[in-house]
Amino acid sequence: MAAPSAAMRKKLQRKFRLRGFTLKVDALEEAAAFLARFPDAEDEALDLLLDELDKEPLKSSILDRDAVRRVVSLLVEAEEAVDAASPSATSVQSALRVVDSFVVPRFHYDPIKKVFYEHTGRLALHGEAGDKAALYRDRYQVLLQRLARDKYFSKPAFESVMTENESCEITSIQSLVGCTGRRWIMGVISQLEEQHKITSGFFVENTVIVAEGELLSSGIFQVNTCGFPPLEDRETSLSLLMGLDFFGGGVIPTEEALRLSSLENKAVNDMFVILSDVWLDSYETMEKLGVVLDGYESVEVVPSLFVLMGNFCSRPCNLAFNSFEELRLQFGKLGEMIASRTRLKEHSRFLFIPGPDDAGPSKALPRCALPKYLIEELQKHIPNAIFVSNPCRVKFYTQEIVFFRQDLLYRMRRSCLIPPTTEETSDPFEHLVATITHQSHLCPLPLTVQPIIWNYDHCLRLYPTPDMIVLADKSEQKAFKYTGITCFNPGSFANDSTFAAYRPCTKEVELSALES
Repeated sequence: MAAPSAAMRKKLQRKFRLRGFTLKVDALEEAAAFLARFPDAEDEALDLLLDELDKEPLKSSILDRDAVRRVVSLLVEAEEAVDAASPSATSVQSALRVVDSFVVPRFHYDPIKKVFYEHTGRLALHGEAGDKAALYRDRYQVLLQRLARDKYFSKPAFESVMTENESCEITSIQSLVGCTGRRWIMGVISQLEEQHKITSGFFVENTVIVAEGELLSSGIFQVNTCGFPPLEDRETSLSLLMGLDFFGGGVIPTEEALRLSSLENKAVNDMFVILSDVWLDSYETMEKLGVVLDGYESVEVVPSLFVLMGNFCSRPCNLAFNSFEELRLQFGKLGEMIASRTRLKEHSRFLFIPGPDDAGPSKALPRCALPKYLIEELQKHIPNAIFVSNPCRVKFYTQEIVFFRQDLLYRMRRSCLIPPTTEETSDPFEHLVATITHQSHLCPLPLTVQPIIWNYDHCLRLYPTPDMIVLADKSEQKAFKYTGITCFNPGSFANDSTFAAYRPCTKEVELSALES
């Protein structure tokens, strides 16, 4: 066993000392050997080891090799028991948890107590006027509490640390009256019919901005500079939320998270295949889908998950659409197509997400899963197929993934108050990713452009930021990694034969297309 490095020794001694323990040399080596088993999750492994030591009836706070080895043996046995389990125990069926939008927990922020609390009780689909006001208030409060922790916008502890000219402390709108000089405020862009109130960059009406300027004697706040609220990294958000389940699917205890992280690192063969615009009424599209399925049927390890996203029909399923029976039969043919690929049927999962023009009760977001009438024939062939809302959330081991099918880029560009700046990038998709992540919301458009069910607006939040966001769009396929978040558009399969593959182990995206 190699001796631990000086940095590792110092880290172990400091962590154990904080818990009230003193390590003998042989105990330190034993602890270091345990951490070496988890090179990608050392901190989590160390916390787990200390938690288990706290539960032990120790005679002394000075730990020797035997005391540490006893706890390490218990943890190693638990891990080996999982590895020795049947393949189904660690297969995609147990690793994959799909979260429908309509079961995502809702949280409100209390600005006085500075805590989040979970909403209890039933959420009405048809809200009242107060629910619409709560939608905007909750969006604003989520961003404001995030901004308050940013080092540039938080109040300095000592006056000497930052001068008034350097301070970016936020001034409330109500406090502007009587203030002179440069001030920072946070607010929502609004637009009157005859004029713009505040405009900037790629921002659309309804987005929250931070603006620097001064209040003129006329009562107008003259903006010099404005931008999005700064982004907070995922780990910081999670550490401050104290185990609250914002994503849905349940809170994972530390011990379980460590186990899942270890399994995730070993799942090198797992792969997701994502296709958008799978038009079932198009012979050409179905023929291309058959080619894709045949290709993955023949590989050594078949994909863990296929995500098929709408629209599932080349024509909008609106009041003028009178071919629901035909569409139902086409779903049945899709089921037959999948079932004929034996390996895919047995070892892969199939997830179906509706598109903006698919059948459903309304065009408002979030959209519920495809109607049961349409999918019954498919389920006869693929009984374990998953039909879920749009957007939806997926947990794969420890990774949190959001899938959203909407022609968002087109709508955002149409709703821009002024064109985006090209100083950092001229790629519209990159501007879109920056917008939704900084806004912590999938669709920060005016409700007149994209209706949202008021009481379920929280289902579109991106806070804390997920590991991956799939923005399926009819525009050109793109992939962009922004501040550690993997974002991509698989493209329109029906229009240009494009799709994407994602490997969770390495977080790599492969943008693919069939040869024409």
